[in-house]
Amino acid sequence: MVLSTTALVATSNRLHAHEIEPTIADLSVTEGGVIHLDLRINLEAFLAGVDLDAVENTNDDDAGSTYTDLRALSADALAERVPQLVSRWNAGPLASAGVPLELRQNGLDIPNDLGPDLPRISVLRLTAAMPDEASQIEISWPVGAGALVLRQQGVEDPYTGFLSGGETSPNIDIGGGGAASGWQAFADYIPVGFDHILPKGLDHILFVLGLFFLSTRLAPLVWQVSAFTLAHTVTLALGALGWVNVPGSIVEPLIAASIVYVAIENVFTSGLNPWRPVVIFGFGLLHGLGFASVLEDFGLPDGQFIPALIGFNIGVEIGQLTVIAIAFLLVGWFARQSWYRSRIAVPASCVIAAVGAYWFVERVFL
Repeated sequence: MVLSTTALVATSNRLHAHEIEPTIADLSVTEGGVIHLDLRINLEAFLAGVDLDAVENTNDDDAGSTYTDLRALSADALAERVPQLVSRWNAGPLASAGVPLELRQNGLDIPNDLGPDLPRISVLRLTAAMPDEASQIEISWPVGAGALVLRQQGVEDPYTGFLSGGETSPNIDIGGGGAASGWQAFADYIPVGFDHILPKGLDHILFVLGLFFLSTRLAPLVWQVSAFTLAHTVTLALGALGWVNVPGSIVEPLIAASIVYVAIENVFTSGLNPWRPVVIFGFGLLHGLGFASVLEDFGLPDGQFIPALIGFNIGVEIGQLTVIAIAFLLVGWFARQSWYRSRIAVPASCVIAAVGAYWFVERVFL
């Protein structure tokens, strides 16, 4: 059956047609030993063969044109192609319980009322019969399939994991009990936060570079990064808890506008104005909401919310510090030169402002 659902549309409205988000898989077992694997997935990207390990935007892949053609298909026409994807997964195999499991399509929800400027995030429901006496299942996510958030449902202490393309989950007890400890959740979410900055968070990277190019002195950078960090930590926590929820259609253009602001101010001033940390704090609140949307997609493990949230935030901070370190290694050597500002800082800020302005227009009007 092909349907449109409010949840799917709400998720899609945060993205543009060629942007990719992680696949979400909910795993459960019903009576009789039947495995259910419900995937929230961008089917066009998988059917086109886009290398989701390497790109975040289908336009950056050789299969981008094929993706565009598939995106133009009706929901019914796209549904006819899904069995070939399931067959490809079974050849992997995608799921095993001591022996490979034969996955069968058990349902399919594809939004049918989205314009071509939005991605279709579909729900593909798969089932498989567990072998007699089997008590564990293993998921092997294919190379090139990008990120997978795997969440066990309907049991106490469920397993929740994050797999990259080519990785295999541990053996998951179908009766539950595989929940990560606090330290495991903390450690698991550090790379998730880092990955959201490097390499996937280009808008956040440009904002941090905008902070970097204000001045060659350390004090302005410390003040700015401190204000930004404090602010996005607050809204990251509030957004992840569900206490603050601002639509992506508002947050994303404002993030682009924040990039433009810091970059343009760099052009007209070479020092830290008294109001800049306050303004950056406000922009940090916006960026924190952007980070929170990522955690909303991934989901935080029940019972391990605080460790996972802290781990994610630390990963974000490590990513930001890495951006600053890379920038210093590339151009910091010239910071003492009289021509550094006119030949490096100002031109770089102009480029950052231009990119931010383009994103603002794109996110508002396209």
